[in-house]
Amino acid sequence: MKIGLISDTHDNLEACEKACEAFFDEDVKVVLHAGDFVAPFIVPVFSKARLKLIGVYGNNDGEKIYLKERFEEAGFELHSGPYELKIGERSICMMHEPRCLESLIKAGAYDLILYGHTHKVDIYEEGTLVINPGEACGYLSGKSTCAVVELDDMSGRIVEL
Repeated sequence: MKIGLISDTHDNLEACEKACEAFFDEDVKVVLHAGDFVAPFIVPVFSKARLKLIGVYGNNDGEKIYLKERFEEAGFELHSGPYELKIGERSICMMHEPRCLESLIKAGAYDLILYGHTHKVDIYEEGTLVINPGEACGYLSGKSTCAVVELDDMSGRIVEL
């Protein structure tokens, strides 16, 4: 099963639409968003794409109550991070800011750790696959990116939008 990873969309609807197209092309079933949606009007982009979305709040998500309400209306999940979940047999920790990242890696409790916030692509494996999919918005780096992970073999790769 493939999952999509995205972060730091910062209201860039066009980038979100491109990411959804990439996820559709990759046959992604679930998208994990590591925060900084910013405003609730981003939710319909994911609804239209018919992708299951699970997200955590970022530090720039200002309308948290309405954002959560819109997520719930769409059948999505939005949580405070760090948030732990399981998809199939894989344990995942997702957060916006990479707090205690080294400790989480050393603990070895997760197959995948997803974070955002830095707007910088980061992907490595130290027993645990760790991915920052970069910034979907492309505002700081000039590159809009997301990631796809194959849960069967825990391989991950960055996708440029």
